[in-house]
Order: sequence, then structure tokens, then C-alpha cells
Amino acid sequence: MAAGQARAQDAAPFPRQAVERVLAESLQLLLERHLDRPAPADLALWSLRGLGVIDPRFEPLRRGAELRLTVEDQPIAATPLAPLAPREPAAAAAALATALGAFYEAGWRASPTLRRAGVERVIASGFEEVFNHLDPYSRYVTPAEARTARERRVGQVGLGLRIAVQRDGLAVVSVAPGGPAALAGIRTGDRLLAVEDRPLGPRDPGLAASLLEGPDGTSVRLTLLRAGRAREVTLLRELMPPLTVTAERRDEILWVRLSGFSALTERQLTAALVDGFADRPPRGVVLDLRANRGGLLTQAVAVADAFLTEGEVARTQGRHPDASRRYEASGRDLAQGRPVVVLVDGRTASAAEIVAMALSERRRAAVVGSATQGKGLIQLIAPLPNEGEIMLTWSQVLAPSGWPLHGLGVLPVVCTSLGPEILAAGLAGLGAGTTPMAAALDRKRTVRAPVPAAEAAALRGACPPAEGRAADRAAARALIENPSAYAAALATMGR
Repeated sequence: MAAGQARAQDAAPFPRQAVERVLAESLQLLLERHLDRPAPADLALWSLRGLGVIDPRFEPLRRGAELRLTVEDQPIAATPLAPLAPREPAAAAAALATALGAFYEAGWRASPTLRRAGVERVIASGFEEVFNHLDPYSRYVTPAEARTARERRVGQVGLGLRIAVQRDGLAVVSVAPGGPAALAGIRTGDRLLAVEDRPLGPRDPGLAASLLEGPDGTSVRLTLLRAGRAREVTLLRELMPPLTVTAERRDEILWVRLSGFSALTERQLTAALVDGFADRPPRGVVLDLRANRGGLLTQAVAVADAFLTEGEVARTQGRHPDASRRYEASGRDLAQGRPVVVLVDGRTASAAEIVAMALSERRRAAVVGSATQGKGLIQLIAPLPNEGEIMLTWSQVLAPSGWPLHGLGVLPVVCTSLGPEILAAGLAGLGAGTTPMAAALDRKRTVRAPVPAAEAAALRGACPPAEGRAADRAAARALIENPSAYAAALATMGR
């Protein structure tokens, strides 16, 4: 069977028209919207290098005004470069797609390795080489990857519980509030004995996961054990948005942890703040964004808006008119003017950095921790004719004062990554109205894109990125308990 499939694949014709449609739409988006517009001839050359990744015998060459593709030094296709660069992006993309379609088809005929790799791998390899020259976040998404990603962006189909091995069996280790499991009365600690009458033991976590998973709207029957009594529960699978906000009140401080930015993060944060301030307002709020890799830009703006009443939150800037926007606060301060401290670390990225940047620039929060990752590029996702997607970096994030987030990240006013002595000196300095981070923060506010690598490294070196540590929480508590130090921190962050 395998040999027969290989022979059929070797004999399959190249679907040139379908490939050219995918290339034309992708390349037009790239030429119109990517943050940096590359030359069409460069795009063609980079794309053809993807063939050499699959089959090293291929080598694309630019010879004067001509682009060639060779196999073991023998030319198999060539095209003049001038027709690839008309002024209009749509025309340039169409010309590029036609030329690349011809090159790909010639390579397909000449290489059994290429044919065995398949059409999707050919397309993907070409785009991998293109984006290797542009930025680390743009990429081509195959149809299979796109289907999975779309489901993840919408939400996860599930039952609102998590199972793990405990001692001599499987047990429920977490239950999502408001999910199917919680509504059915399932609790943490319940033993899972069977799914659809299929017995399960401590060696069956993989089997349990496969039995529990299923399409949205379908049901599944669980047999559970609690306090020596077994019972059956039927649950209806439904879209379960991830819980990205958790909160607890300790030492008269509301500690709020954000693990990501999904479609419901702002709503979950609002509920946490409203509940936390319902009876007796806390002395302050600590917003923990450490190891938060980001998510939806609109949710980042909405989260910042929960602490701001007016003014600019952030702005984006790109070549395409739609890529340049200003985001303004229009909400109400759900923290009721109480001190706010934001915890960050070297893994804080993207949307989480936008929140930290906005609150510090607007003097609404003091940032504690280390330099953040510095991921300030925004991607758009566009569908393609083959049901794949193209993900393009099309704008960069700027602070209200104009400095670029990308490459720099957010610097804290209290640095915890240089050791306890520097941390103690920073807190003491704030108590006296000064801070060791003032010079770096002032210097960063004057920086404009593009930022030289040496300048970015020097600024980030003032408080090198590091993983979060216990000292972060201690420093946050110290700021909230010392109003004069907190006021000095705000003045330093946003002056």
C-alpha cells in the first residue's frame, strides 16, 4: 500500500492554478500590508530557496536581470525580473504568483523528493524562507493547522474539568466555574471510574482524555466515586473559554493574576475587581502579568481601560492605513483610585506588555520586576483559497509618548532581577524620592523606531529580563504600604 501511494504521488500532476491563487492572495497581502515592503524580486528568490530546503539539489540564482532555477547546475526554468515589479501590489503579486507557479511546476516534475513532500509542504517551505528574511512572527499556516488554530481562538470544546493520576486511580483535579462539570455537581477529588462504561485505572490518562474529548454539543457519561458511593453523570460538551483571571485577597491587598488575554479576559477581570471592592475596598491591587505571553490586542486595551478613565492607552503604526490606530480609554477606574502595582518578568510579552506600558505611562501603576520580552509587533490573520491562512506582521505598538515596544519591552521602576541589594536600594530610593531606574526610564522615553540593537541592549541591561521571583510580590507589597514610595514610583514611570 505504501509503495502504491508513493507511485501515485510521484505521478500526480502539479495543481498549478490552485497554487497560484494561494500565492497571489498571500503575496498581495504581503506587499500591501507587511510592516516592511520587500522588493518583489527578493520575494521570488527567497521563495525558490524553499525548494532547496526540501531537495538540496535545487539552487535559485539571480543572474543580472534574470531569475533561474537549477538542479545540479542544470537550469530548468528562468524568468526576467523586470515584469515582477509593477507599481501596484495586486499586479506585482499576480506576476510573482505566475512566475513562482511555473518554477514550482518545473521543480515538481524534476524532483521525486518534492512530489513526495506534497504541495502544501512546497508552499509552506517557500513562505518559511520568505519570512526568515522579514520577521519572526509572520508565517504561512497550512489548512490543517488553520482548522486547529481557529478552534483554539474560538474556545476549547470540553467539559470544564481536568483529570490527573492520583495514587491508585484517576481523579478530578480542577473544575471550571460555571462549566458543565461544575453545574452537574462534580467536585475536585472525585474519582473517575469509567467513561461510557469503559473502566479506567491509573495507567489510562491518555485513554480518559480521548474518551472525554468530543465535538461541541455532544454528550458523554461519566462514572464517578465520592465518599465510597458511585454515581453516573451525563455532561454536554460545550465551548469552554479559558479562565485567564484568578484573584485572592491577602494582607488587605487584592492579588489578581492574568495568565493570558482571551476573548473573555476583560469580563473576568471586571468581575474580579467588582467582587474584590464590593464590601471593603482593599488597600491596593497587584496585577500579576509574569509569564503572560499575551493574546488579543483588543483585550489588552480593555484590561488597561478597567483602570483608566481617559487618555491614550496605546497606538499602532504600519504602512497600510488600517494598521495605524490610537486606542483611547473610556471606562471607569474599577480599582477606585487605590494603588496599583503591575508585576512583570522576562516572559511577559505582547498584550501583557501593552497593559504594563499603558498603566505605567499614564501613571496609574508602578511596574515591578524585570525588563519584559519586547514583543511589540501586531499580526493580522487572513484566510486563503486553500483554507489555509497567512499571518502577517503589519504594525508595531508605540507607547503614548512615542517609544516603540518592540525590542525594548517595558522597564520596571523597581528592579528585582539584579539581586536583593539593588532591590533594597531601589525601594529605599523611592522612599526618599529617587530611584536607580530613573535615568534608564527617561532615556527610553526619548527613543524612536527603528531602535539600534546596541541602544536596546543598553536600556534593557538596566534591569535584565529574568523569571519572576518571590521578591516581586514583596516589593509590590512594600510599595502599597508606603504611599510616598508609591507616589515617587508613579512620577518616575510617567514623567
